[in-house]
Amino acid sequence: MPRLYLASNNRHKAAELQQLLSALKPAWTVALARDLDPAIAWDESGDTFLANARIKAEAVRALTKDCVLADDSGLVVDALGGLPGVHSSRYAGQGGDDLANNAKLRAATSHLEEAQLTARFMCTLYFIDAAGEGHAFTGSCEGHLTHTPSGKHGFGYDPLFVPSGGTKTMADMDSVEKNAISHRSKAFDAFARWLQG
Repeated sequence: MPRLYLASNNRHKAAELQQLLSALKPAWTVALARDLDPAIAWDESGDTFLANARIKAEAVRALTKDCVLADDSGLVVDALGGLPGVHSSRYAGQGGDDLANNAKLRAATSHLEEAQLTARFMCTLYFIDAAGEGHAFTGSCEGHLTHTPSGKHGFGYDPLFVPSGGTKTMADMDSVEKNAISHRSKAFDAFARWLQG
């Protein structure tokens, strides 16, 4: 049974990726980067999602010969020139503070009509195979922001993002609904198709 390490310290992302990985045939043994080193860290200094995903994957690969999968993802808002983009998790300063990040985003867009708030979630997966070769896969989910947060599921900017063609925010959706359309699941589908030939 092949082993794959997820280069993520974000427990929400890890849970989503593990759920997606569980559907693969053959099944993979999935472990987290912190299983190799509880203190593992990396500097997400890249200016693209691909660059940051590669940084994370290579940091984990330095500790193992097993396969590694990393992701970098974020929200791209057209009216903000692409922000928060690669800075999505630390948009308000402290990384991973969803409430602060959402508050800053709402303040930055409060003067705009919702029709002006076109946006997309972007995800890049970077996979390092057993031979040490890197492979990238991308996915996106188009939509727009809403000024009024809604929903108790998901994480990050999910309460503010309404996918195109829908009326519910990502946070109003359960995991099955979200995984059917999310940027991460689309990137993962591309990865799975490649992996299974």
